[in-house]
Amino acid sequence: KMESATGPEARVRALNLDLPTPTTPVGVYRPCVVVGNLLYTSGQVPFRSDGSLITGKVGADVDLAGGFSAARQCGIVMLSNVRGYLGSLDKIKRIVKVLGFVNCSPEFHDHPKVVNGFSELMRDVFGEEHGIAARSAVGAPSLPMNTTVEVEAIFELHESAASGSSL
Repeated sequence: KMESATGPEARVRALNLDLPTPTTPVGVYRPCVVVGNLLYTSGQVPFRSDGSLITGKVGADVDLAGGFSAARQCGIVMLSNVRGYLGSLDKIKRIVKVLGFVNCSPEFHDHPKVVNGFSELMRDVFGEEHGIAARSAVGAPSLPMNTTVEVEAIFELHESAASGSSL
């Protein structure tokens, strides 16, 4: 769909995505760690642009569409934090692996459909070839701060980005 816009930064603009200010860690961890040419993110939760969190349990007080939106918002937050760390999303070659946790009731079984909110955004930003990752979508009995979804990912960096000593 967005293949005509070249590079992730151009696709972010074409999609009119409003990437918020990168979030500040609320614990003892780094939002991003680079090892070799791989960038690992910590779990990203669905902060809205006003700083509030999307909360609630899918299958109880949040429906599938609400879970999908929360997962997409995790993607917006992740793109913001990765851009803040690297300086540009164009330093990313591809998304490699995604792990999505869905805060849900025991009888809810559509975790993959929720995490698609994140995955479809990555596909739209990084393209069909480089924006679709290996993935796991898991249900959780609770998540930090009662957030609806938490997602972490691993990205492959272009060689020039990975070899920079500033990272």
